[in-house]
Amino acid sequence: MRGLLLAACLAGPAAAGTDFSDLSPSERAILGQEIRAVLLTLPELLPRDAPGAVPEAAEPYADEIDSDLARLKAHEKALFGPALPGFGPRDAAQTIALFTRPDCEACTRAEADLRALAQRFDLRVTILDMDENAALADSLQLDMAPSYVFPNQMLRGHIPAIVLERYLKD
Repeated sequence: MRGLLLAACLAGPAAAGTDFSDLSPSERAILGQEIRAVLLTLPELLPRDAPGAVPEAAEPYADEIDSDLARLKAHEKALFGPALPGFGPRDAAQTIALFTRPDCEACTRAEADLRALAQRFDLRVTILDMDENAALADSLQLDMAPSYVFPNQMLRGHIPAIVLERYLKD
């Protein structure tokens, strides 16, 4: 409602040919109060450092993200060590650990997709059996196969090759 009032105040005098520099001090004060009231109802229009501005929203999952990243860092060698079973250049620029299970059709598709991507990208893929590496999977809070572990994130369930390619390009 105040926004409409302000728009009418601004359009009215302008449409009538009134110059805002001709406003009396009391008219300027009233106009200033109206503009301030409207801006306070729309804090996203205020500069971030202005009094009354809404602070940047905190990342709601920041603690969980930090915890995941710390776990990934702690298990880096067990996930991406060059002596681990897998494929692709041992000194590749990008690495993925794939947790699989025997008799898992989605795991077979995931591995085939990653083999094809390793032909096109500088990619090393470590293959880890989820049952044989249960302690590691539990530590990472992975509960399904396939699961993909990048140095900075974890993805559960089969991911189509085209989506994985986007992760590799980013």
